[in-house]
Amino acid sequence: MDISFLPDLQSLGIEGATILMFVMLLLLLLTGMPLAFVTLLVALIFALGWFGPRALPMITSRIFSFVNSFVFVSVPMFVLMAAILDRSGIARDLFDAMKVIAGRIRGGVAIQTLLVAVVLAAMSGIIGGEVVLLGLLALPQMLRLGYDKNLAIGVCCAGGALGTMVPPSIVLIIYGLTANVSIGELFTSAFVPGFMLAMFYATYILFRAYTNPALAPIADPEALSTGEKLRLLKGLFLPVLVVIFVLGSIYGGIASVTEASAIGVVGVTLSTIIRGEFSARLLLGASFQTLRTVGMIVWIGIGASALVGVFNLMGGIKFVSALIQGVSDEPIVVILFMMAILFVLGMFLDWVGIALLCMPIFVPIVKNLGYDPVWFGVVFAMNMQVSFLSPPFGPAAFYLKSVVPDDISLGDIFKSLIPFIGMQILALAILIIFPGITGR
Repeated sequence: MDISFLPDLQSLGIEGATILMFVMLLLLLLTGMPLAFVTLLVALIFALGWFGPRALPMITSRIFSFVNSFVFVSVPMFVLMAAILDRSGIARDLFDAMKVIAGRIRGGVAIQTLLVAVVLAAMSGIIGGEVVLLGLLALPQMLRLGYDKNLAIGVCCAGGALGTMVPPSIVLIIYGLTANVSIGELFTSAFVPGFMLAMFYATYILFRAYTNPALAPIADPEALSTGEKLRLLKGLFLPVLVVIFVLGSIYGGIASVTEASAIGVVGVTLSTIIRGEFSARLLLGASFQTLRTVGMIVWIGIGASALVGVFNLMGGIKFVSALIQGVSDEPIVVILFMMAILFVLGMFLDWVGIALLCMPIFVPIVKNLGYDPVWFGVVFAMNMQVSFLSPPFGPAAFYLKSVVPDDISLGDIFKSLIPFIGMQILALAILIIFPGITGR
């Protein structure tokens, strides 16, 4: 292979090559090229420019090791669960059933929305579908009842993004694969922090509702007979049963994460059959949605794995690790510096790319500093919570924008998310100060 047109990148040294790699990534991303192709192209250029044609087998071996993981099978399974949920009436009935639990408290519909978000997160761990579902089910009802627009938007967006933290979180699965730590342990450690964040949201809703009643009016009394309440509560039965089987099989040691994801798909599919909603069209649509989502994740994984592999062989990971650890002699300062890097990257990059690009560098540093990589995984997931809401490219805001009325702008959505981003940062700080919350 003639590569004479490529410069000898070794002459730059690892310092110059690292800067050039970063600049190339940034410039190519600014062109609008997808992250997966950007990372793969840069990996190819640096592999050939640093090592020559003999480096190509290294890239293919890195890609194979990424896609060959058995645990990775759980990702399409959980995505398929979410896709089937999107197309069924399970979420709608779940929302109606929560009306009985939320009752007549002020801000009840917002609390109802939050409860639905937690159950949906515990069923699939995918945020895109949850934000859209809440935007279609809950937002119109809150606006019709006279809820403050900012509060209603914030609850739908932040609640829908809880899938990042609440097991079975796809973020935690990808982190576990990248950091080579137990995904079951990650799920166990993330359980309390995920619900802690949900409680922060609930407390904020109730505080705003009771200190300023105009923000969350109580709906007109709706007398529900015992029979009607029982009929509504039936909507809770199937979703809660699926959550119990999926999480119970993982926490009980009965099934691995991969096996539990298959149980979840079977459970959700059976739910649609029992409800009389199952059809070939539903299954086909869910399958195509799964292929699109997982295809994106796999391509980003392939590109990031190739880039990190080449950068590692160049000695770049050692160089960057020394650079980060040289920030301070205090381990906590180094951790905070890494959190700041993740926070900034989260404003511009997809979380999959961040995990696959940064964790091979960050996790060894975390271990060297004496911290638990499982704890760091939960902290990373909480940091990614912020990235889902933060401007300019917060995915949750764009998901919600796709289903809200035209008079609600993207600026309105981001403005509504400021208090919720503050609560996420508070939860992140608590996790760093009190790591025992994760049980580690």
